[in-house]
This record gives sequence, structure tokens and C-alpha cells, in this order.
Amino acid sequence: MQGLLLLVFAKMMHLPFIRNSQTTYTRTGIFGYWGNKGAVSVRFSFYGHMVCFLNCHLAAHMHNALQRVDEFEHILETQDFDIFDTPHVLDHKVVFWFGDLNFRIEDHGLHFVRSSINGGRLNLLWSKDQLIMMKKKEPFLQEFEEGPLNFKPTYKFDRKADTYDTSGKKRKPAWTDRILWRIKPKSLPSGEEEEEEGDDEKASTFTDNGQDEYPILVTQNTYTSVMSYGVSDHKPVIGNFTLELRKCFDTQLVHVTPVGEWSADQNALLTYTILEDFMSSTWDWIGLYKVGFKSASDYETFVWVRENELPEVNEVIEKSVDKNEIPLLSEEYVLGYYSTNLNSIVGLSDNFQILESKRAAVEGLVPKDINGINN
Repeated sequence: MQGLLLLVFAKMMHLPFIRNSQTTYTRTGIFGYWGNKGAVSVRFSFYGHMVCFLNCHLAAHMHNALQRVDEFEHILETQDFDIFDTPHVLDHKVVFWFGDLNFRIEDHGLHFVRSSINGGRLNLLWSKDQLIMMKKKEPFLQEFEEGPLNFKPTYKFDRKADTYDTSGKKRKPAWTDRILWRIKPKSLPSGEEEEEEGDDEKASTFTDNGQDEYPILVTQNTYTSVMSYGVSDHKPVIGNFTLELRKCFDTQLVHVTPVGEWSADQNALLTYTILEDFMSSTWDWIGLYKVGFKSASDYETFVWVRENELPEVNEVIEKSVDKNEIPLLSEEYVLGYYSTNLNSIVGLSDNFQILESKRAAVEGLVPKDINGINN
């Protein structure tokens, strides 16, 4: 949405265990018709743990603190995902909420705010930070955690400078850009009464469906800003977190492997085997990716897994890849099985080398030394 972007990067080793990814958005600008304000989000299952990331841009100006809270709550209520057990943002086990929340510092005058910043007495400003103040009043905000604001307010700066706004408006500095997180509270099985005070250990081991669940621990390692960045009138805010979790599964859904040597001089073979029953589809495909690829659609070529019938579990299927679709030069590649229903890669082969084709020199793709001889 107009100026709102959310990118998620993952190491390749994690890809087969990132499943059911979905995205959505909410417009809040001009009564919901304009996307200059609002939120974009992505959710997925990470080793069986439901995680959601949400980037937002809320209403501006000092006097709109209540409107920002209303927009925050509206986004939580209206964002829907087509997942039966986690249809809403707050259904996820972990939520990271971040962006230009636009909360300001109330009461204190410009001179006091700037002198507190210059003197390193940031703690004098915390009690008048609108988000901190609103968290004391709004129960749903109290579920979100935030690290200490031990970095200078990130708004508003002169562009390409480290000085706060010197324009005629002289906007008061504020921590507009924030990173919050929430771990889903645990609850008792449906129909059970809460335990007596002092006997709540049992409640902490159950989820809403009454089954034991693996815990997840979120630790914030750093929460800071980058003052050297000068393109915007905001300074970027960075949060570094460690997630400790017990994997609910650690086996890929599909085993994919290349057969023999691959080069563009002959058709190549691959095999795949579905290891677990899942919602496979004839629209699933296996892509050939250069190691370091950026997205599931960043393939060199692909083959459909099946034209008609889907294979049985543990059935080994062989597919052929046309030699004209195979890269001519030697590089490292990987095969990935993409599930249309799960919207993710659910099987990756080991890295393998594609050999340089004899056609590469003919087509002038091989670099030459100073004597004009092919290397």
C-alpha cells in the first residue's frame, strides 16, 4: 500500500518449514478509501508455531492519540486470514507489530524535550509518551511488550542531517517509530474453571483447544535507531530478537533430488516423493533455483508435479527437465517443491552443481582470456 512495505527474509534451511503464508492489508486513510495510512501483514507457520508480522502507519499529529488507538484496534479486528485456527492477528502465537505508530510526547515543551535529549535524560520523557500513557488505559495494548526507549526520538529530523526539525513548524521530537511484540496468552481448555489463586500451574500448559503446546520464548537483544540515515525525516528503528522454540516438526513434506549430472547438453531427471499426506495439488510445481534465490517465483525453470492424478505417499515420481530450459553456465542450484495450497516451498533438495554446457562457448557466454582463447 502506498509507502507501506513488508519484506520477510529467511535462511534457505528454514524454507520447507515456513508454511501457510498469507498476506492482507487494511486501509485507514480517508475513511478507509486511501492506502496512505493503514497496515500490511504477513502470517505463516514456522516449524508449527503461528507467527504474524504487521507493519502500520497510523494517523499523524499530536491531538490524534485516541484516533491512533482506534485505528490500532480497528486493524486488529478487521484483518482476516483464510486459516481456520488463526483467522485473526491476535490468534497467532507471536505477533510483531511495528511501523510509524505516530505517537507523540505530550505536555513537555519543545525546549524541555530537546534539552532532555541533548543531556541524555531520555527517561524524563517516557511518562509523557502517548503510547506508554495509552497502554495504562487500554487492556488490548497491555498485551503488547516493548523494549526501553533508550535511543533518541526518531522524528522529526532535517533531511540529510542529524538535527531535529529547524523548519518554521519546528515539530517536537517524538518516538513515532516503534517495534512491539505479543505472545499469545495461555488459557484453560473450554469449559474448565480457572484454578484457585496460587494453583495456576495447570493453566499455563494448555491452549484453547485443551491440548499441550510447545512454548515459545521471545527475547529482545537490541532496540535502537540508526542516526546516520538521512534520506528521510525519520531515523530507522531496529529491533533484534531471539525466538526460542521447540519444533513441532522437522521433516520436509516432500523429498526432492536431482538424478545424475545436469547440463544443458541433455535432458535432466529429478525425482520427488511425498513423505506426508498434505493438501497437494496438480497445480504444485518443482522449480530449479539458483542458490541465493529471493522468492518462490525466482526460478530458472519449473515442471508441474503431475498432469492428472497425484502420487501416493512414499511413491517415487520421476520427472524430466528439457535441456533447453537448463542454464548453460556452471553454477550451484537447488530444487524446490512449491505447494499451491500451502503457498510455500515444502521440499528442498541438497545444493548441486550444473555443469557448463558445450553450447555456452558457441553462444559466446564463456569469458575469453587476452589471447582470445576460451577459459
